Amino acid sequence: MKKILKYLRPYAGAMSVSLTVKVLATLSELAIPYILSYIIDGIIRPLADEPAVDTSAVIKRIACWAALMVGCAAAALVGNVFANRMAAKYAAGVAREVRRDLFSRTMRLSAAKTDEFTVPSLESRLTTDTYNIHNFINTLQRMGIRAPIFLVGGLALTATLDGMLTLVMACVLPFIFVSVYFITAKGLPMYTRVQRAVDSMIRVVREDAQGIRVIKALSKTEYEKRRYDAENSALASVEGRTNAIMSSTNPVMNLFMNLGLVAVVFVGAYRVNGGLTEPGKIIAFIQYFTLISMAMMSITRIFVIYSKANASARRISEVLDTAEGLPSATESEYPARAERGVVFDGVSFAYNSTKTILHDVSFSVPTGTRLGIIGATGSGKSTVISLLMRFYDVSAGSVRIDGRDVRTIDDGELHSLFGVAMQNDFLVADTIEENIRFGRDISRAEIERAAKIAQAADFIESFEGGYSYMLEAKGANLSGGQKQRLLIARAIAGSPRILILDDSSSALDYKTDAALRTAIERELSGTTTFIVAQRVSSVMSCEQIAVIDEGRIIALGSHEELLAACEVYREISESQLGGAILE
Repeated sequence: MKKILKYLRPYAGAMSVSLTVKVLATLSELAIPYILSYIIDGIIRPLADEPAVDTSAVIKRIACWAALMVGCAAAALVGNVFANRMAAKYAAGVAREVRRDLFSRTMRLSAAKTDEFTVPSLESRLTTDTYNIHNFINTLQRMGIRAPIFLVGGLALTATLDGMLTLVMACVLPFIFVSVYFITAKGLPMYTRVQRAVDSMIRVVREDAQGIRVIKALSKTEYEKRRYDAENSALASVEGRTNAIMSSTNPVMNLFMNLGLVAVVFVGAYRVNGGLTEPGKIIAFIQYFTLISMAMMSITRIFVIYSKANASARRISEVLDTAEGLPSATESEYPARAERGVVFDGVSFAYNSTKTILHDVSFSVPTGTRLGIIGATGSGKSTVISLLMRFYDVSAGSVRIDGRDVRTIDDGELHSLFGVAMQNDFLVADTIEENIRFGRDISRAEIERAAKIAQAADFIESFEGGYSYMLEAKGANLSGGQKQRLLIARAIAGSPRILILDDSSSALDYKTDAALRTAIERELSGTTTFIVAQRVSSVMSCEQIAVIDEGRIIALGSHEELLAACEVYREISESQLGGAILE
């Protein structure tokens, strides 16, 4: 929580003004029962002992004190409204800053750390957890000052009215504090479990939202409903247990407060009857007791909200305290070599240091040439690309670009070398032009050139507005092939030194795929290109083709060489092309 509270520092000056107003408003409200007690006992009650009294003078005195009560009530109203509005503003500001930094750090996490946290959990931290922080800061400003003043000030003022009755009331408070403490101590760890259950439910919702068409196509709606119901029931169960514990605070507190109130009324009636106190003080006492009860309820509510916020703050801090990306190594650890192009040298890799995915992978791609990577699903093709872009660090060996180990290159510099299009990449709800530009300083001419190379210009220009045509979220108003061509145009538009097409033409027909390969070969002759594909036709024109099977390169060569020497490649080619060489 300390890390989160640091976000309050920029608002310290403004918050001090707001809290000062809150204190004055609360003190004004606290004075009202005391004034009422004086009107009853100091002005009205003496009338019974003074038969000859100036009624008009008494009415004026009552009117003056009543006007003071109204003034205090008005001051409390205005002050509380102002302070509460400011509290909401500052809480929203802090939550905005926390979300900004949390999102920024999330975007800079290494792929390994993202896998460790999981995407649903990161989404939950950015939404539910930041809301809990917002709610706590807002409540703390609204009730964190008001409740203690009512509690301490109410006890102090009641002590001036009647010490004996104050003692009776004070005897109840320790029971309330102890009960709230033990209930909160037991409930606090439960909120962490609630958030974990929320993470699991979000994961299912996210998966089903992304695969809704497949679910409907395969008639698996009822199956997914059962899967969701299981997660929803698990969340409801842990929420139920948590709420059952935390919701007991109010009933327990009310029990002790009502017992205290009964004791005050009983002792007060006895003392009034004995002439030891006055009726006005009893009325004021009951009002203060009500204020103190409200203060105790508010303090209890703050404890509950704090419990949620504290659990959320720990989850947020876990992300904020995680290092951005992977640490860069020095060239003294991995000396540069006199070579050009991309080199994989004895690379092995295991996700989370468990099952090895790649085994001793070695190849060299000269600058300006193309490498095709083909293999069965799960063979490690995309892992090669992830290591090249340093989403993960190799377990053994090295990946070098122009002689420099990727571990020694700053992330910003390294990623600026690449243009990437992946099969499951995303499009945002914006114009086609902005989806291709993607926030980069790229001219309209470069965008149009990239679209032509990607074979996207014709269908873009057929839309009303052309490049200004507005896409729906995830490009829902485009076909699969159109989306892939836009993604390839995005990758090409930045004039990358290394172009990566990771199964990005799977939705294209053979004619369009062939035209795309020809355009890339003609227009991007100086660009080093990696083409990951399932189809032989997508890689057959590459200078080199790597055949990967179970994490190992079993063959490396041109299309013709592999047809002659690699049985696996020949079988793939014959099954797809009948062994023909297509142009």
